[in-house]
Amino acid sequence: MDDFDDSGSWDGDPYDRSYDSLPGEDHEGEGGDDEDMAVQQECLEAFGTRDYIMEPGIFNMLQRYFQHGGAPEQVIDLLSTNYTAVAQMVNVLAEWLILTGMKPTEVQDMVEDHLKELVLKHFDPKKADTIFSEEGETPAWLEEMIAHPKWRSLFYKLAEDYPDCLMLNFTIKLISDAGYQGEITSVSTASQQVEVFSRVLRTSLANLLEGGEEGLEKNLPEINKMVCHGEHTYLYSQALLQYLKEEEGGSAVRRISQELQKAAKDMGRDVTEMTLALGKAASYPRACQALACMLSRNALNPADITVLFKMYSGNNPPPVEVIRSPLFFELFMQALFKPGSKLNPEHKPKYIYLLAYAASVHETWKKNKRSAIAKDELKSTSQAIERATNLCCKERSEVVAELGTLYSCIRVPVVGMGVLRWIDWTVSEPSYFKLLTDHTPIHL
Repeated sequence: MDDFDDSGSWDGDPYDRSYDSLPGEDHEGEGGDDEDMAVQQECLEAFGTRDYIMEPGIFNMLQRYFQHGGAPEQVIDLLSTNYTAVAQMVNVLAEWLILTGMKPTEVQDMVEDHLKELVLKHFDPKKADTIFSEEGETPAWLEEMIAHPKWRSLFYKLAEDYPDCLMLNFTIKLISDAGYQGEITSVSTASQQVEVFSRVLRTSLANLLEGGEEGLEKNLPEINKMVCHGEHTYLYSQALLQYLKEEEGGSAVRRISQELQKAAKDMGRDVTEMTLALGKAASYPRACQALACMLSRNALNPADITVLFKMYSGNNPPPVEVIRSPLFFELFMQALFKPGSKLNPEHKPKYIYLLAYAASVHETWKKNKRSAIAKDELKSTSQAIERATNLCCKERSEVVAELGTLYSCIRVPVVGMGVLRWIDWTVSEPSYFKLLTDHTPIHL
């Protein structure tokens, strides 16, 4: 009996006597008659809605109603009158369908799919956000829902439609914490939470690196959408990839980084400054400025090309990585191989030299210091580019006469790439096949 005090009760009185007050009793400290009436009216309006007795917040609402002097008779009347048993009728109908021969899994899918449609149609983000303010903790039903793939897909769709909903943001974090981050690569909401985004990015990069070329084509669109969601997500991702490039097997990571840069450009985002700041170009302000100008405008110009030419033809050129960019290569292709390109003959050797340098020069680095520059193939690559570009500018009859020369030039990879682009641009012209009289087009 030592557990009892002198008054015969346990310390802290575990029995909540807030229910003991009856209608009409004094409620001092509860806020006054006006407040009591306002709370009662609010609760009665809620009790008067259809099937409110099935709502998860029914017990909290009942407690609040009685604490403010509400009459039990009104509650019983409202809850029973407005009970239409929608959920129970669904269960009865489902059992009838099973009795007619449908499989239980088919019936379950039918009910769940219809429920998903209703949620998507009538979802209210403001009401959803009140769930946490009313319950004060993560609802048990929410944790149960995220354990099922169908309901997780519902949350992904809602998160796309309502990115500012706090309840959905929290749910996405719960899904990530539960280990399903691999499913949410397409959810822009994940981009707003660094912890979730980091997990999703890590999983996505692992899938890309392990899946090879086939996995890259399959998964790249989703990771592009996620990474390019905003400047912060793009910068965070590229900074991580920049670090991983230095590790063993960095070529695959470099490919992913370049694909992300291309995707950002295709979406109309100018990420040139960020890309250059993260790479080695930041240590060479003049080269960085010249590149930024051309990449931002998506066009080469003689002034900036001359700046780069002088730097790369000097004794201590910047790292070749600075100009070894797929986007920069594409600009060279357009300037040198595209039909109708107007390139000043005086500056053409500079364009050819820079393209050849970017394509053929190899550097050896040890502890962030360049120890050797191999330019063995620079001269032959430059000559091959020059011969190929001259041939591509000639008439079809002249090209036929020098096909052997062209074949020898395309053994150089960068020239082969340029010739393929030249063919693509040529045969894509609407008038090409209209004016063609040859049985076998030379370009094909």
